[in-house]
Amino acid sequence: MAVLKPYPGSTIYLWKYIPSLAGSIIFAITYLITGSLIGFRMYKTKTWFCAAFVVGCFMEVIGYIGRAFAVNQTDALGPFVIQATFILLPPAFFAASFAASIYMTLARIIRTVDGDHLSIINPRIVTRIFVLSDLASIGVQGTTAGFSEHENLKTIATVLVLIGLAIQFISFALFGACAVIFHKRIRRNPTARSHQIGPKWLHTLYMLYAVSILIIIRSVFRVVEYAFGNDGYPMAHEWTLFVFDSVPMTLVTAIFFFRYPSNLAQK
Repeated sequence: MAVLKPYPGSTIYLWKYIPSLAGSIIFAITYLITGSLIGFRMYKTKTWFCAAFVVGCFMEVIGYIGRAFAVNQTDALGPFVIQATFILLPPAFFAASFAASIYMTLARIIRTVDGDHLSIINPRIVTRIFVLSDLASIGVQGTTAGFSEHENLKTIATVLVLIGLAIQFISFALFGACAVIFHKRIRRNPTARSHQIGPKWLHTLYMLYAVSILIIIRSVFRVVEYAFGNDGYPMAHEWTLFVFDSVPMTLVTAIFFFRYPSNLAQK
């Protein structure tokens, strides 16, 4: 029977609860299936710009396998570090894996319908701008790694993490604005190419809206989780992770698979 145990030689508990074996296995298998299916579609259609999405799925698989191993080893550092690295820390890193593919998909949509002149940002640099913003967010938050261990530096660490999260949200907000403005403009002044290729590109754009909303939900949860701290309710109750992180992100992978942007393959 699984027991919550302190780290050997101390009174520190790595976990606030015993991780759910069933939940960990279910989500590991789900990400494995969706990641493999998306990877197969990517290979068949040569849509290599979706590679970051596939990588994100398999990173999640590793994270949930770590949680599964931790069920009967709540005092072991290895499984805890694995799941923390691949699921929990930092929130921007894993969102970036999915977001990178989303950014590239929008750029491909704009270029596919010859709508460069309708975008507020040149589609050739859309991906670079938003991916660099995500990397900046990761870098800022990453500098706090050793700060939290020192009482005098905790305030600085908090400020840096909030700055990192702010960069992430601003980046995603600008991305959303870019997509919506392009959508409105092309509805008013459709290009000849948008009529020729049919409505598939529009379906892909709606898919981007759906997955973006789900990623935002997950990001908001991460902000709330951080705000409450290690002793807060989210950290102490596993259901919050499953409901506000695991479920939204598995829905993202499912939606991306069923509305896969195969029509945007590089010619």
